[in-house]
Amino acid sequence: MRKILVRTKFALAILALAALPGCAGLVVGAAATGAVAGLQERGFTGTANDNAIALEINHYWLQRSEKIFAALQTQIYEGRVLISGAVTDPDMRAEAIQLAWKARGVREILNEIEITNEGGLTAYAKDTWSANELRTRLLFARGVNSINYSVEVVNGTVYLLGVSADQAEHDRVLGIARNMANVRRVVSHIINRDDPRRTRPPPGEERRS
Repeated sequence: MRKILVRTKFALAILALAALPGCAGLVVGAAATGAVAGLQERGFTGTANDNAIALEINHYWLQRSEKIFAALQTQIYEGRVLISGAVTDPDMRAEAIQLAWKARGVREILNEIEITNEGGLTAYAKDTWSANELRTRLLFARGVNSINYSVEVVNGTVYLLGVSADQAEHDRVLGIARNMANVRRVVSHIINRDDPRRTRPPPGEERRS
């Protein structure tokens, strides 16, 4: 199971490079990704910065431990890093968070790592199905700009991150997620477009005038 997750995460990391400037070998993917990124609230530059943060965090995790790398997922929007997944050791959770803070550009870390023995192939398959179904529902939902939201599901818990146009859109996204089968609970870290956290500088960096 761990080997499957490691291979999958490597593949996703490669695809993420398409959104970064200067990747000539992935020019077609970059063009497609760039078109979508330009429509997001964070824009192309924000998307590229978030992808760079994700790659750096995963580099630190894999360098430290294959278990950490395989067990955890990142969702990143404008430097706000949501980390989810399940580990059996509290020390592993603490170390994963410490390593994530090392990445450049991190404004905030939202720690949603579970300490549990639950999981396995069956749970992973259900979670993957639920995440894909929710992404599809958001894509076709009226009044929801799905490209501004990130979705992960871990042991039946839905984790949402992103920026909504207003509270009404925020509520619509939550309603869709809560009415999904196989969902135990929904954890939302969505913020509205006018939230001041969107412009908060990373810790230790002075805001430029």
